[in-house]
Amino acid sequence: MITVYTVIGLILTIAILLGIKLMNSPKTAVLGNLIGSISMFCAIILTLVYNNIINEFLLWVALIIGGVLGVVLAVKVSMVQMPQMVALLNGLGGASSAIVALIILFNNYGDLNLVSRLSSGLALMIGAITFSGSLIAVAKLSGKMKQQPIVFQSHTFLNTISICFIIFSIVIITLPNISKVIHYTFSLMIFLVSIFYGVMFSIRVGGADMPITISLLNSFSGLAASIAGFALFDPLLVVIGAIVGASGLILTQIMCKAMNRSLRDVITGRTLVLKGDKIIQNVYLNKENNSQESKIFIVSEFDEVQVKVIESLISQILEEAQSVMIVPGYGMALAQAQYIIKELYDKFVSVGKEVNFAIHPVAGRMPGHMNVLLAEVGIPYDKLLELDESNAKLSKTDLVIVVGANDVINPAANTAEGTPIYGMPILEVKKAKNIFICNKDTKPGYAGVENPLYNDEHVILLLGDAKDSIKIIIDSF
Repeated sequence: MITVYTVIGLILTIAILLGIKLMNSPKTAVLGNLIGSISMFCAIILTLVYNNIINEFLLWVALIIGGVLGVVLAVKVSMVQMPQMVALLNGLGGASSAIVALIILFNNYGDLNLVSRLSSGLALMIGAITFSGSLIAVAKLSGKMKQQPIVFQSHTFLNTISICFIIFSIVIITLPNISKVIHYTFSLMIFLVSIFYGVMFSIRVGGADMPITISLLNSFSGLAASIAGFALFDPLLVVIGAIVGASGLILTQIMCKAMNRSLRDVITGRTLVLKGDKIIQNVYLNKENNSQESKIFIVSEFDEVQVKVIESLISQILEEAQSVMIVPGYGMALAQAQYIIKELYDKFVSVGKEVNFAIHPVAGRMPGHMNVLLAEVGIPYDKLLELDESNAKLSKTDLVIVVGANDVINPAANTAEGTPIYGMPILEVKKAKNIFICNKDTKPGYAGVENPLYNDEHVILLLGDAKDSIKIIIDSF
C-alpha cells in the first residue's frame, strides 16, 4: 500500500508541476489551473484513503462547506479584491498547518519522537505567523488599516524577544522527559507568541512593499504545510508544501529585485515617507484654468465644449504617433477600465499603430495583477512587456498612455532618498515623446510619494475616472 501511495503521490506531484507550468501563458492558464485543482482534490482523497478515514462524516462535511465557500468567493470576489483574497488564502493555509501541529502536540504527548516534536513546533510557529501576518496584509490591502509602515516604540526589540522566546519554547518541547504541563504550556505559548510576532512583522511593512509581503506569506504557508507533513509522516504533504514554499520564495526574490531592496529591509519596515516641505508639492488646476494651452484637465468637470477642446489637442498627437505604450496600474483595476482599454487597443491596431503594454513587476497589489486583468479582456500576451523590455522601447515611443499608475512611473524613485520607492527600478515613461496620464487625481500613490512627472511639459493629465478619460482618447481619433 505504501508503494501504491508513493507512486500515485508522485504522479499527482508531477501533475501539479505541469499545471504550474501551463499557468505561464494565458492560452493554457485555465487548463493549468484545472489540472492543479483536480490534482489537489485527488491528493486529498488519496490522503483520506491512505489513512483509512475516508468514511469520516465530518471530513466530508468540511470538504463540502470549504468547496462551496471557495466557489462562492471565486464568483463574487472581483479582480480588484484578488490581492486581499490571495493574502487571506495564505493566512488560512498557515492557520491549517498551525492547527494540525497544535493537535499533534496536544494529542500525542509521550508518543512523539524528536523529529515529530521539532517539526510540529516549527509548523506551529510558521503557520501562526503566516495566519496573523496575512490578516494584517488583508486589512492594509483593503484600506481598513493605515497603509504606511506602523512602527511602535522598541518595535525591533519586541520582535527580537518574540522570536527568541519562540525558538526557546521549541527547544523546550523537544526535550525528553518534560512534564505534560510544561509540554502543553510551551506549545500554547509558541502559538500565541507567533500570532503576536506575525502581527508585529506585517504591520511595519509599508504599502509599497505589500506585493513582496504577499509572496513571502505564500512561501510561509507552503513551508508550514511541508513541515507539518514531516510531523504527520506524510510525504505527499511534504512535497506539495515544498513546491508552494519554493515557488513563493522565488517570487519573493523576483519582487525584491524588481524594487531594488533587500528582503530584510522589507520585513523590518525600513521604508519612510518624507513629510512637510520635503515632498514635491501637488499641482491642481481649477475648472476655469482648463484651456487648450493647459496640460491638466479635470475630465469630470468638463462640459461638451471643453471635451471638444481636449479632443482637438489630443487628436494631433494621436495622428502623429506611430508607436504607443500603455502603462496600466492599480487605478485601472479600481476603475475596471481594462475593457475600454481593449477597445482603445483595437482602435490603435485598426489604424496600423504599434501598441504594447509596459508591465511593472509590482504594478497593482500582487505579482501578475495587471497581466491577469489584461488577459481577461483578450489583450495578446506577447504585447505585455516586462520592465527591461519596456524601458528599451520607451525612448523610441511616440506616445505613452498611463492608466491608473503612479509609483511605478515616478521619477522620484531615482532622486528622493528616504522614500519607500527610492532605488526602485521604474518604467522610464518620461523618455517618451508624449505622455497622457489618465489618473483619478495627482495625489501620491500607494507609497505616499509625490510624482514630479505630473509637472513635465510633454505630459497631458486627464484627471478623473479612467473610463471617461480613455473614452475621450478614443473619440479623438
